[in-house]
Amino acid sequence: MIDSQVRPNDVTDRRLISAMAAVPREHFVPASRRASAYADVMVETVPGRWLIAARDFSKLVNAAAVRDTDRVLDIAAGTGYSAAVLSKLAVRVTALEQDEAAAGAIRQKVPGVDVVAGSLKAGVPARAPFDVIFVNGAVEDVPQAWLDQLAEGGRLAVAVADGGIRRARIYTRAGGKTAWRAPFDTAIPLLPGFEKAAEFRL
Repeated sequence: MIDSQVRPNDVTDRRLISAMAAVPREHFVPASRRASAYADVMVETVPGRWLIAARDFSKLVNAAAVRDTDRVLDIAAGTGYSAAVLSKLAVRVTALEQDEAAAGAIRQKVPGVDVVAGSLKAGVPARAPFDVIFVNGAVEDVPQAWLDQLAEGGRLAVAVADGGIRRARIYTRAGGKTAWRAPFDTAIPLLPGFEKAAEFRL
């Protein structure tokens, strides 16, 4: 996986590569899908939620440039794989899931990570600000709450769906404002509930 999906795709952060090599992906997918854990595919973990393929995951984390002093918010942490990797890169990781059952499962698999159950769109304002916010899924609209929880110089790493195209975006906060760049196209699946509101037209 590292040699065929990560290194050839401009992932240059050696700390990230070491972290991904140390975290067993098969522990974070259902038993029936473990044969796909290291394949270059998105692996569905529960209906509508996915473990992001190693290529896309590593490129998005690499673009976020996580430092060992960073406070990270991991949104839609799923089964905990992203939190496990990020916890090897940052000083503190807060994993957010939408219900207590999912949050409890992450606590069991990823000790040392602060796990919160609550609205994914709301983020975790009580623990803000964050130096990095990482989102495990694509959205059509980026909630303002996420941008508001970035520290000065903070980065939000998320895939944004625009029509039929999905692109990774890195939002950076500076001087109270945010700007973004789109470093690569991606196939990261859309997070349920993050579709744009339908527009009424006559």
